[in-house]
Amino acid sequence: MSTPPEKPWRAAVRRLNSPMLAFTLLLGTLGGAVFSWFQLPLAWMIGSMVFCTAASMSGLPIQVPGGLRSGMIMILGIMLGSAFTPHIADRLGEWAISLAGLAFYIVLSAALGIVFLRKVARYDPVTAFFTATPGGLNEMVLVGSAMGGDDRTISVAHSARVMLVVMTVPVFFQMFQGYDPASRGPLGPALADVPPIDLALLASCALGAVVGRWLRLPAYMLLGPMLVSAAIHLGGLTTGKPPGILIAAAQVVVGAALGSRFSGVRVSRIAHTLAIASALTAMLLVVTMAFSLVLHWITGIPLPALVLAFSPGGLAEMSLVALALGVDAAFVSTHHIVRIVLIVSLVPLTFRAFRKFEQRRHPKGD
Repeated sequence: MSTPPEKPWRAAVRRLNSPMLAFTLLLGTLGGAVFSWFQLPLAWMIGSMVFCTAASMSGLPIQVPGGLRSGMIMILGIMLGSAFTPHIADRLGEWAISLAGLAFYIVLSAALGIVFLRKVARYDPVTAFFTATPGGLNEMVLVGSAMGGDDRTISVAHSARVMLVVMTVPVFFQMFQGYDPASRGPLGPALADVPPIDLALLASCALGAVVGRWLRLPAYMLLGPMLVSAAIHLGGLTTGKPPGILIAAAQVVVGAALGSRFSGVRVSRIAHTLAIASALTAMLLVVTMAFSLVLHWITGIPLPALVLAFSPGGLAEMSLVALALGVDAAFVSTHHIVRIVLIVSLVPLTFRAFRKFEQRRHPKGD
């Protein structure tokens, strides 16, 4: 007799009880505590990411189940939504120019990245295209693989890009912008200080993930709860924020998940891809700074907010950086959402044009 398939909820419970997960979270928490002790920026996420990346590259069993990461991502979405206070509607007009600038930023960044990856890294056209696109990690890996690209290279390169941006941007703020992690205070209120009615309202925002999936929103586990949270905060139903201990836990899990992406990949391959990704990321950050300076001059929007809004990191990760640095999280997260929507919407059409261009340049048989 064949063994009946394991029920999804039992599989989820089994993964959450895994010794590998316990080891990963313990290591990530240790890394966060060490970075927090030294008052380094975004300590709980970067410390967890650094420790878990080093462990996974050493061959240790680092694992973060997708369900756990999704749960923590929902908490971050609710936290981000709390930044959308009623007075923010008066400022939306100020964002129009910078939001429009995102389209030019994506095109320029992707074009420079493709040239670099084709000429210097010698990537094939498909892999170069989906690696150079500044965002949408999951979408770029899936579509790039379907189109014939090297999915492992695309995945490692995008993971390395996000990791490098998360590590360098907060350090830049600490070194050159006078950011003092100790002055920021706790990540959020104590659990006992959040009224039960606010806790209930905040918890209900998690239902936004279900709606987001039904609407096929990109990054729906983050975006759905964020939109519901933003709605109740804009409506004045609550001014509450998730407890600080949950935000710290979310940072540890997100950092560990980033580190776990390097599990099972040969060190030699990681080293080569990391070198290429470092050069590509440095180029993207130069473009980011150029756009930020120009838009700051045109709009008067604070430079730190523009730098974080245009930095080529992940939506969840850069929003966390904004929260940690005390930068306008609503501004930053809105720009990253628009960037993802533009990339996911335009990449299939753009890729077809790019492939035709490459076929004309290199006809079969040449």
